[in-house]
Formats: sequence, structure tokens, C-alpha cells
Amino acid sequence: MINELLATLNEKQQQAVSAPPNHQLILAGAGSGKTRVLVHRMIWLITTQHVSPHAILAVTFTNKAAQEMRNRMGELLNTSVAKMWVGTFHGLAHRLLRMHWQDAGLPEGFQILDSDDQLRYIKRVIKSLDLDDTRWKPKQAQGFINSKKDAGLRPHHIEPGFDLFVKTQLKIYQAYEAMCQQAGVVDFAEILLRTYELLRDNKALLEHYQQRFQYILVDEFQDTNAIQYAWLRQLAGACNFLTIVGDDDQSIYGWRGAKIENIRKFTQDFPQAQVIRLEQNYRSTQNILSASNALISHNTARLGKELWTQDGEGEPIALYEAFNEIDEAQFVTSEIKKWGQLHSFAEVAILYRSNAQSRVLEESLIQAGIPYRIYGGQRFFERAEIKDALAYIRLVAHTHDGAAFERVVNWPTRGIGEQTQALIREQSRQSQQSLWDAAVFLIQHDVLSARAAKALQQFLTLIEALREMAFNAHSLHEQVEAVIKGSGLIEQYKATDRDKMLSRLENLEELISAARQYHPEHDEGSLLNSFLAHAALEAGEEQADPHQACVQLMTLHSAKGLEFPLVFMCGLEEGLFPHQMAIAEHKHVEEERRLCYVGMTRAMKKLVLSYAQCRRFHGREAMSPPSRFITEIPEEFLSPVRVRKTPKASGGGYRTVSMPVNPVQAFLPFPLGARVKHEKFGLGTVLAYEGQGEHARVQVNFEKLGSKWLVLAYAHLQSASEHYV
Repeated sequence: MINELLATLNEKQQQAVSAPPNHQLILAGAGSGKTRVLVHRMIWLITTQHVSPHAILAVTFTNKAAQEMRNRMGELLNTSVAKMWVGTFHGLAHRLLRMHWQDAGLPEGFQILDSDDQLRYIKRVIKSLDLDDTRWKPKQAQGFINSKKDAGLRPHHIEPGFDLFVKTQLKIYQAYEAMCQQAGVVDFAEILLRTYELLRDNKALLEHYQQRFQYILVDEFQDTNAIQYAWLRQLAGACNFLTIVGDDDQSIYGWRGAKIENIRKFTQDFPQAQVIRLEQNYRSTQNILSASNALISHNTARLGKELWTQDGEGEPIALYEAFNEIDEAQFVTSEIKKWGQLHSFAEVAILYRSNAQSRVLEESLIQAGIPYRIYGGQRFFERAEIKDALAYIRLVAHTHDGAAFERVVNWPTRGIGEQTQALIREQSRQSQQSLWDAAVFLIQHDVLSARAAKALQQFLTLIEALREMAFNAHSLHEQVEAVIKGSGLIEQYKATDRDKMLSRLENLEELISAARQYHPEHDEGSLLNSFLAHAALEAGEEQADPHQACVQLMTLHSAKGLEFPLVFMCGLEEGLFPHQMAIAEHKHVEEERRLCYVGMTRAMKKLVLSYAQCRRFHGREAMSPPSRFITEIPEEFLSPVRVRKTPKASGGGYRTVSMPVNPVQAFLPFPLGARVKHEKFGLGTVLAYEGQGEHARVQVNFEKLGSKWLVLAYAHLQSASEHYV
């Protein structure tokens, strides 16, 4: 079987798959078939090297990628691989913590805090420390804590010196840790750090897993952070083999902790590692690849590779200079409309650097009647009604879950106001109790007013009743259904407007369906706990609804891992892309260039780049030069285009023509060769025209600044002479 599988691979892929046991760095360019290589490598180890599937640890960055890997392996091996250790960093680490919760210093039923719940905890901490939350912002503290955990740093590892900011953040970090430990909860960053510490501080446990996982394979290695790489090195030890697959040219997540240095220093940490480059691309045309290669070559300290394909040169990359963002959107829409006459709209993606750019594009698509979808919109497990329902379920499962308690104690509203909640929080802080126990204490000791005590007691009684209903249910989905129906959420949402009501009720029904369809991969305790962990880990991973046959709009960061026959990259202007905040630092500009490279290599057949002379952004109008990334692409791979509106009698719309463009001679305010004066640019000579109406442009050769194209409606040119050249 393995010979048949190898026959489907190219030479470099075969080399990577069948390499003898050793450390490997596989530099996998965009569209080079890295998932296929990873899957075939594992199959090769199992079938030819007789490695047990349970001796392999495979790490991916999304649950979707992990499931795809398992599915491919199961099909090729014709057997179930469900029990293999294939998953995300967080998923695998969570599995270890569940199995060794006592050694990790956690309660058996520990819960996972999502980002919102973590922020609630931090707000409580800031209040308990009597800090001004307008000065010491909870979001800022959240970022500080997560970044330190990602770097493997506990509060006692950090020396603040005389820095008041760091001193205060450390106080918040310490108090936050104590609150989480008391409540038996972990945040996402804690999952990885706690797992690393679990193995670091338990020699026997570390030796057990080092002996078990002889082969460790890691996808998207360029996106690893400090603690993830430390964990991998820890498991590899001195005897196991690491195969890492990544592309330093696609490292675009430095802003969230990814360390491009990890992939660059891998061969230093493992000097015997074999380096294999996968450079044959199976996605894009050679023109797109050559332009992308040229662009990324401007980055320094690259590991280096040159993408190529056997699929032909293809079309040059179209480059459009728009008058403004409206003109840019209309041009994109016009091109998509033409594409849609022969192809599916689902084959088209519009990429942009900032979400704020989507509004004008959306308006243009709506006016043209072209269906579209914002890719990466609000995801199922992140929707408010789902988080509300999950909070009830979490509180039913574990009454000490403070974040869940705070989310639903007065939702639906039941007369437990902010003053009562503040008393509960203060009692919890003073007595080191959970919020639930603090609430019980306040009721028993008559601290609250009769009205507040009654409302709070009704809430506690409701949760106890839901606990009894859930634990008497025969199946997981019946437990979930019992809690949702008993919580009062359905009645609450029925009171909202009809459109929102239907959507929210459908989503709650979908949550029950999710519970009905849920089957844990591993039998590791309570099914309800397992489902709650699944919901927390899956949050933000997948869309709730299947894709419609429509144009996809997304940020460049969202586009990573995707591909489309036709790709538009809009807004290639200095200050927008590269982003203004990145221009000051060389390393940030290089990450922006990698982001541009990622966007370009999403295109399979046709790539269109566009920029605007003038753009209204964040409420103000500005003129910016074209992005440096455009100038870094050799002209031989670019085909600049101009468009002009055809008369309505001819059907309207845009007509694309290659440069140079013959100027439009009708209705010209100044004849060709006329001397004109611009308030800012001074004297010049009219060289050419194009377009009509409000979009008409004029090319003027100014005496001091040279040739410029100007929008007539904005230029306010004045006649300077009646003499023509």
C-alpha cells in the first residue's frame, strides 16, 4: 500500500514522507500539499516502521485540521484512528490535564474560561484591589496576563523593578490566579502553561510520555508561541523525533504571541535535523507565484524557497488604480459580475487589511445584487444566547463556577440588582468562598433586604431544581434541553422582536442538537463535563451554517489556509497596507509583507490588486501613495488597467482596458496641452483625460512635481494660459 501512496507524491514529498527516523524541518510553501505529507508520513511510520499509532503525537492549530487529518488517515488505513493523539495544542493539553487533574493541582471537574468569562474575573479582581478601572483597564490586564502565560511566566518570574505599570499588572495577575484556583477554573493560556508545569514538576509522568510519544509531528509550526515550543521540546526529550511542518513566509500572527524565531532556530536546537523544502505548488499559476516570490524576497533572515508550478504561466496580475474607495468597490463589483456570468460567485474572495473596508464593498455588492458573506462572522458558540445557555449548564454542573454564576444570576432579570451582586462578590472575596457559597451565606445570615434575599433564594432554588432535572435525564441532550427549558431563556427571547427571537430560539434548538450528536473521542469522566469542554474548545473554530454560493469577504488574516480561483486584494496603500502602526518598525513591516504574500498565494487563477488615490477612512479623507508592496512586484508580472463608464445606452457598467488609455475628448474643461494651475502643486500642462462625469480624471505634468493623475471633481484646476503645447 505504501508504494502506491508514495507514487502519488512528488520527489520532495516522497523524501519527507520516507525519511529515516530523525528530526525534520519541512519548509512547506503555500499550496505545496503539507497536510498530505503529514498524513502520509504517519502512515509510513505505522505501516513500514511498525510504529504503534499510540506512539505518535500529531499537533495542529485548528480542530478542523485535526479532524481532516484523522479522516484521511482512517480512510487510507481502513481502520479507526479515533484514539490517536491528534489534535490542537489546547485540545491535547486539556486531555492531559483531565487525565492527571490531581497532579496538576486542579479539581476533577475543572472548567474552562472563555475570553469573556476571563474578563469578568479580571474585572472582579481589579475591583477587589480598589483599583480605578478607567486607569487600569481590564482588557489591558487580560492581555498582560495572557502574554505572560504564553511566554511561560508566572508572577514570581517577573521582576517589575520600579515600573508602576508592571507592579500593578503583577498584583492583578497574582490575585487573578488565586481567584481561578479557588474557583477551579482555567483559561486558555493556563491550559498550556499548566500542562507544561505538570510534566516539568513530575519526572515520572514526563518520562512516561516521553517513552510513549516517540514521534511528534507539528503542523503550522511558524505559528507556535514560546510555551508551545517549550512543551514540544519537553516531550521530545533526548530520544524522540520531531517533524515540524511550517513556512516562515506565512508567519502572520506575531501580534498574538506567535514567535517566528521558533522555526528559524529549530535547526540550532536540533542540529541533526534534516531540512526539506516543498516548493512545487498545486494551487496557483506561475505568474502569481513568481510575483509572490519576488515580493517576499524583500524580507530578511528568511529560510528561503522559491514556489513553482507545472500548471502554466496564467494571466498577469491585474493592478487597478481607483479614484477613491467607491470607485474601487464599483470596479471590483463589475469584475465579479462578469466572472459570475460563467462561474460561481463562491469562487471569488475579496481580501482587505481592515474590517472597516468592508462597508463600501458590501454596499456596492448589494446594489449590484451579488450575494456575499462576511467570512468569519460571529460563530455559533460565541453567540450570546448560546453562551447564556452554556453558563446555566456550567452552573448546574458546578455551582462554584463564578463566571457562569455572574453571567446568569440576573438573566433573565429577576430582581437581583448590582448592589446585591456587589455584596455577594465582597463576601466571596473576604471569606475566600465561591460566589454560590457567598450567596448562601448572605441569605442564611440575613445580610440582605427581604426582597433581595427572596429573589436570590429563588435563583438558587431554580439552579438546584435544574440540577435535579439534569441528573435525572437519561441522555446528554435531555440534560441540555432540561436546563435550557427550565432556565427561562426561551421566554426571555420570545419577548424580543420577532427576527431576533426566531434566530435565538433556532440557535438554542441547535445547541440541543449539538448535544444529541456529540460523541466524545475519549472516555474521560462526565459526559456533561466533556461536552462543556468541547464547546469551550470549539468556540471560534467553525461556522454554524454551511457556505452559500456567494462572494466571500474577509480580512487577510482570515484568508490563511483558504484558496479561491479569483481573488481581489483591496486597499494597497501606504498606511493602510502596510498598516500605519507597522511602518515604524522593520520587523512589523516584514510581517505585513508576509501577510501580503499570504493574500496573493490564495489566488488560483486570477489575482487583482487595487489601491485608491483618495480614501475616506475612520471619518476622514486622505491621499496616500500606493503600497510599497506594489513597487516590490516586478512590472513584468503586472498588468495595470484603467476603466471607464460606458454610456447607459450601451448597457452601462465598467469596461476594462489595458494601459495606455486613449483620453476621452468630449466635454473637456481644458483642451489637451492647456496650461493649468493647482492650488498645491502649482503650474502644469494637461497631458491626458479618462472617464466621464464625477469619475473623470486628468493627467497633468506639473513643473515641480512631475506627472500626476487627478480627479477633476476634487482638483479645482484653474486655467493658467491660453497657449497650448
